[in-house]
Amino acid sequence: MSTSRKRFWTKTEITETKDGFGVQLDGREVKTPAKAPLLVPTRAIAEMIAAEWQAQGEKIDPETMPATRFANAAIDKVATQFDEVAAMLVAYGETDLLCYRASFPEALIARQAAAWDPLLDWASQRFGVTWNITTGVMPTPQDQQVTQRLGAHVAQFTAFQLAAFHDLVAVSGSLVIGLAAAENHRDPETLWQASQLDEDWQIEQWGADEDAAELIATRRAAFLNAGRYFNACTTDSSLLK
Repeated sequence: MSTSRKRFWTKTEITETKDGFGVQLDGREVKTPAKAPLLVPTRAIAEMIAAEWQAQGEKIDPETMPATRFANAAIDKVATQFDEVAAMLVAYGETDLLCYRASFPEALIARQAAAWDPLLDWASQRFGVTWNITTGVMPTPQDQQVTQRLGAHVAQFTAFQLAAFHDLVAVSGSLVIGLAAAENHRDPETLWQASQLDEDWQIEQWGADEDAAELIATRRAAFLNAGRYFNACTTDSSLLK
């Protein structure tokens, strides 16, 4: 992304080469912060990036350009350390949010079971793994098959997918939720709400905090943006219309 804080272009265009799709600003190729060509694997991603640049006002606001940030991260960072990033994300499965349940009150226990058990059941059937569920916050080891089988699946992602998958997992705190989003098992909003179940319970009991609410809104946007970008990694742009 350009380091300039002021808009310097009028026209945004998508280009296609043998190496992928790029974006030009008045004929100038957009590059990553590391000065690599910003080339992405699908036109759908390129259209998202082009739309972000075209929507900028007098000054560039990177916070309004999630697709551009994901592409930058994929090219400059994830591609050069793919195995390390993948392993870090798969490690979330060892202490997955969905496996740590409340011991009281009964209403919260029931709410967690209703929202989380179907997701764990899906992951068990989809990947052939068994989950160890516990109460409290003390770490409970998962069977080695969890990291082995889910790790093998994540290893098949592209660097562009993994960049978005990072936010799906890290923001939700759950490898299972991240995988469910990546595979369109549930709609993104439902999955986000599942990840926020405990926080929503606390808000119901004690009321909302303005700063906390703002942080939750930011994290929700990050999760939903990651879901859209992940899908765009393998989606023809015509299907997005």
